[in-house]
Amino acid sequence: MTNDLTENLKQSCADLLMMSESEYPFEVFLWTGEANNLTTQKLLQLTDHPEDSPVEEVALDYFFRNCAYEKEWHDEPQKQNVKKFQTLVQTLKDNLNEINIYRIGTINIDVYIIGKTPSGDLAGLSTKIVET
Repeated sequence: MTNDLTENLKQSCADLLMMSESEYPFEVFLWTGEANNLTTQKLLQLTDHPEDSPVEEVALDYFFRNCAYEKEWHDEPQKQNVKKFQTLVQTLKDNLNEINIYRIGTINIDVYIIGKTPSGDLAGLSTKIVET
């Protein structure tokens, strides 16, 4: 089951780049046995960040608000990208429970989209965004 899940996530984010002041790909991760232990401290340990790193939690739909919703001014390639992001969001919702998004750091921000798998592990996607 877990291999299917990571494969589904890989396929849904294959050609996508997270748009910010820079563009970064998504990477799939799986943390086994961590589903009931995730604290901010644990997240920083799992992701090799210093203990005093700033962490912000945001909702899934809010995080993807600028890329998963079609705008009137979008051209055709942008509309295709919106569809890909919608598929990605739906794949996350279909495969993971209790999804949270954590933004770690400032300016060069590491983003972790984390949810619980049916088997009790944590899985999701990581990417980076740049905000100045």
